[in-house]
Amino acid sequence: MNKHFSPNSLAAGLGLPEISGSLLHADWPAPANVRTLITTRQGGVSQGRYASLNLGDHVGDAPAAVAENRRRVQVHVPVPLAYLRQVHGNRAVPAAESLAAPPEADASFDRSGRAACAVMTADCLPVLFCNRAGSAVAAAHAGWRGLAGGVLENTIAAMQTLPADILAWLGPAIGPDAFEVGADVLTAFTQVDPAAEAAFQPIGSSKYLADIYLLATQILRRAGVSQIYGGEHCTVLERDRFFSYRRDGQTGRMISAIWLSPE
Repeated sequence: MNKHFSPNSLAAGLGLPEISGSLLHADWPAPANVRTLITTRQGGVSQGRYASLNLGDHVGDAPAAVAENRRRVQVHVPVPLAYLRQVHGNRAVPAAESLAAPPEADASFDRSGRAACAVMTADCLPVLFCNRAGSAVAAAHAGWRGLAGGVLENTIAAMQTLPADILAWLGPAIGPDAFEVGADVLTAFTQVDPAAEAAFQPIGSSKYLADIYLLATQILRRAGVSQIYGGEHCTVLERDRFFSYRRDGQTGRMISAIWLSPE
């Protein structure tokens, strides 16, 4: 299992602010030096629609609140968090080269140990990656457009690791009972892989309930990644725990982060 300090006990020991109950970690058999952190909506200072740990600086929240929320999260990560300007695309960039000016990209990777790969979500699927040697990590933001457009495949390629040696963890996203889509989304996936139809449940009027976790799993397996974990949450239905754009419209953002630790 992934080895890590309890973030709140670590914070208390260092005199750092706690964000009690607001942090999750990937539950997967990653190497001990691979660390993860997944935020929820709890533990911050944002108000109203953004209550409370909103980390998105592009959603209309007060900049001072976002800055404080990001500070609270950063103290639990020993290297700088590399934020991205996500555009629902498929570009993967080096995290350590993205610190000064966040680039337009939807995935980042790292082999240097100098930065944490981080992606923001509020229904889209965050996917964390590492290799079995513990020498490469990556994070991808995968909404349906990114999934269909190849963001996972590009992230895997950027890691420069045999796909068979890669572990993937599927973070909190919109669940299969809440993700209503049209025929265009079905077509975007089935024209590439007819087996993707298994991820769509028809509900009438050319509408479907889509399973983004199954779609991602199919893509990962097709790319040669077989060690796949996570995929048990629903950001829409777990109202008190997660932000959800589909549910609330104007709302905050969470992050899923991964980095290499020398410990």
